Amino acid sequence: MLPKTYSSKDIELKFYHRWETSGAFQPSGKGNPFTIMMPPPNVTGVLHLGHALNNTLQDILIRFRRMQGHKTLWQPGVDHAGIATQMVVEKQLAAENQSRHDLGREKFLEKVWEWKESSGGQIVNQQKRLGGSADWSRHRFTMDDGMSQAVQKVFVDLYREGYIYKDKRLVNWDPKFRTAVSDLEVQNIEKNGTLWYFKYPIQASVDAKPEGYMRIATTRPETVFGDTGIAVHPEDKRYQHLVGKTVCHPLTQKLIPIVADEYSDPEKGTGAVKVTPAHDFNDFEVGQRHQLDVLDILDDQAILNQNVPIAYQGLDRFAARKKVVQHMKDLGAYDGEEATVHQVPHGEKTGVILEPRLTDQWFLDAEKLAGPALKMVENGTTQFVPKFYENTYFNWLKNIQPWCISRQLWWGHRIPVWYGPDDHAFAALTAEEAKDQAAKHYGKAVELRQETDVLDTWFSSALWPFATLNWPENNEQLDAFYPTDVLITAPDIIFFWVARMMMMGLKFMGKVPFHTVYIHAMVRDEKGEKMSKTKGNVIDPLEIMDTYGADPLRFTLAALSVPGRHIHFSKSMIEGYRNFATKIWNASRYAFQNGVEYSPQFSIDQCQNSLNKWIGIETKKAIQNITQHLDAYRIDEACKDIYQFTWGTFCDWYLEFTKPILQATSHKDRQETEQTIAWVLAQIYHCLHPFMPYVTEELWEHLTEGKAGLLMTSNWPCFETDVSEDENEDVQEIRWLIDLISGVRSLRKDLNIPPGMVTPLGGGAHLRQRLEKFKDPIRLLARCDIREEKVQSCTVQEIIGQETYWLGLTEDYDLQAEVKRREDSLEKAGKEKNKLYGMLQNKDFTNRAPQEVIEKNKLRLKELEDFMAKQNELLNKIKGDSETNEH
Repeated sequence: MLPKTYSSKDIELKFYHRWETSGAFQPSGKGNPFTIMMPPPNVTGVLHLGHALNNTLQDILIRFRRMQGHKTLWQPGVDHAGIATQMVVEKQLAAENQSRHDLGREKFLEKVWEWKESSGGQIVNQQKRLGGSADWSRHRFTMDDGMSQAVQKVFVDLYREGYIYKDKRLVNWDPKFRTAVSDLEVQNIEKNGTLWYFKYPIQASVDAKPEGYMRIATTRPETVFGDTGIAVHPEDKRYQHLVGKTVCHPLTQKLIPIVADEYSDPEKGTGAVKVTPAHDFNDFEVGQRHQLDVLDILDDQAILNQNVPIAYQGLDRFAARKKVVQHMKDLGAYDGEEATVHQVPHGEKTGVILEPRLTDQWFLDAEKLAGPALKMVENGTTQFVPKFYENTYFNWLKNIQPWCISRQLWWGHRIPVWYGPDDHAFAALTAEEAKDQAAKHYGKAVELRQETDVLDTWFSSALWPFATLNWPENNEQLDAFYPTDVLITAPDIIFFWVARMMMMGLKFMGKVPFHTVYIHAMVRDEKGEKMSKTKGNVIDPLEIMDTYGADPLRFTLAALSVPGRHIHFSKSMIEGYRNFATKIWNASRYAFQNGVEYSPQFSIDQCQNSLNKWIGIETKKAIQNITQHLDAYRIDEACKDIYQFTWGTFCDWYLEFTKPILQATSHKDRQETEQTIAWVLAQIYHCLHPFMPYVTEELWEHLTEGKAGLLMTSNWPCFETDVSEDENEDVQEIRWLIDLISGVRSLRKDLNIPPGMVTPLGGGAHLRQRLEKFKDPIRLLARCDIREEKVQSCTVQEIIGQETYWLGLTEDYDLQAEVKRREDSLEKAGKEKNKLYGMLQNKDFTNRAPQEVIEKNKLRLKELEDFMAKQNELLNKIKGDSETNEH
């Protein structure tokens, strides 16, 4: 017997183990392959709501296609997460008063691998708890041997073809981790700051008398030592006569040229801009155009170096800032300051303020790879869902910049380049291969040293769709599962990951890596705000599963995943869908208690009872709609259909209609009805399984007594012909009955008839005949007895279809009290309405009041008008029919 209450924890433990050990997660269907590549979470990560949403949507599609008979592969894995992982281990070392530099590279990497094996990847177990049916036997790590070989081959091939090169350029530099970071990983945060004004004397030589002063402004005084020019706009008449002259730097006494460049904005600041090529991206471009010196004044920790006066060497950048300002004041070069608000770049991982820094880095000429990736989306080979995200993809690829792929970290894929004695570079798959190249180049064996930089984490992630399938080996797995079918991911990594996978897939496989890119929403709190620990609005999915179970969490996320909209998530929604799971459980328990038994041989098409014919057609329609929605990636609409059908059509209507049949032991339709209930339950379990796998698997086992195998590997419901909106008489009659009962219930509620009061119901001869046919469900669900003649007291008339029915108000119904109550409420509502109307007509009020107050009053006025109209309509019915009956 099915337990009275649904215990999610017991069921989840039991079935996940059974699913995984059965081999059901591995590709086994005989149909066409269906592949999803799991976006690899960071090895440092724990499951958050974004992961839960992403994994749920993928698992829904995988379970759906698996049940359809496809040979499904959901490829899992985790990313080595260069900076994030190195941060974790370095924090552990810091707690022991050590640093990675104390250990050295080899010992430090041993520590990282130890951490990865003991603590890394805990998110995998959390994904399993959510019900993820990925093929964990194929689990990959971006630094496992096979992935590493793929990364090396791609780098070497691209290097030899001229796509990869080394260059000295400005990059965003993280002084905490002493590494370059991607432009895409920069968070520009608005900060309150200060704009300082300094005077640079205009002098032809260091000893010459100043001809005047150039007034410049800066938010970063510590960079003045890197100034190698002053730029003014060529059409700025204030400065045209100064172009070609020089200023004398107040702190270094060096002469700096004044140049004309359109980068300078005459409307901004003083119109004169100090140019610091080594420490500003725009200044670097100005410097290149005018052949200005490039003077690097900061080391890799943002500490002032040997290129500044000795008094400043070794100072932190912010300490130097204060000292520069004071020094300028002492020299009389300070010319005031003002508060300003500006964007300050921060590192996404470390949170520290970044510095533009001129360094030697490895770059990938991404523009060469962007063309084919653009074309494949433009011609529809790969499609975005929703489609408008294609614009984000296009905008980035059409304006793509060289990709800085090197990082000054120790954890990651070490760049497969070795240098000879003269720094000549040899890219090779192995050290031995590099030695052979060097020997041919130099004519003898030489000592080589390997590049110390590692590759950007996204470089290896870009190979994920094919490297996880054992590329570069041309094996059966690659042939079977590439290209993949759909990528499900968030909008914030369209640049980082989606576009780069498209470029690499086309370059090395000659095919797009996926046919569909499904971009899901971002999860916000119930107010629509981004979740953060500082706001205290973070919802932990692990806590949600502890309280409510995995199924309600999955269904909530899926139901809210409307394409293109952010999800406003709250615990109250979880409670609602937990109630849905309970509703299914209770309905199944009721059916089992009434002797319902499942028969695989039963055919719904052979039913004779009109109720059973109706539910059969409604079930088929629901399944077809759910299937179509899943095919179109409208997972939210599929949720809506299965919810409305299960709770509304099946539980609230069909089960209630069948109670008289099940309660009558000799009813001729009982056996057919019992089998129909079992059949519908089976269809519900199947359609709901991708969304709520645990509870449906448990109920399926009870329904079939464990004789039908796992639900997750059973066949998705499919019918040979479409169920049209036909005019089947039985079906139409049941729909008419539902409309009647719904109408009567609504009327009883409007008339304030007590729920337990049985009221007379009747109509013309033809209508009364139909009412008599369904008198049992009408009495049960509408609390009405069918009468041949109208009652002598009061009746209210309504229309259903083309016929009129009457609802009698018995002597127990206090008509006068009800009329008085409604008239009183109308009088009260009328007074409030007149008051609001007067306020909204008063210009003094509407001119002074906030717009939100005005809109609130307008809304309330509309509510009152609708309420009064409804009450007047009901009063007219009661009074009118009452007067008719009296005559």
